[in-house]
Amino acid sequence: MTTEVPGGVIVSVRVIPRAGRSGLAGTRDGALLVRLTAPPVEGAANAELVEVLAKALGVPKRAVAIVSGERGRLKRVRVDGVTADMVNSKLETQNSKRAF
Repeated sequence: MTTEVPGGVIVSVRVIPRAGRSGLAGTRDGALLVRLTAPPVEGAANAELVEVLAKALGVPKRAVAIVSGERGRLKRVRVDGVTADMVNSKLETQNSKRAF
């Protein structure tokens, strides 16, 4: 799901646009599953993805960039200023908060 690169990590993400609410939704097929309320039109879903990931990981939006998959559901997102361990622990914490 995460690959460490110089200066940050790359996260594999699968998005679900037009969801009821935005947020992390676990993993699927080795990728982080993110639900977005925005439609996949004119970059709205991509912009919301950056916001959701930045908030979940506690980094500024400028530290999050879509590396590939801008027009598809499967994306590779680079997050600067973090390590793979930090990302994995924050994502596990987020997923445990939504568990009942």
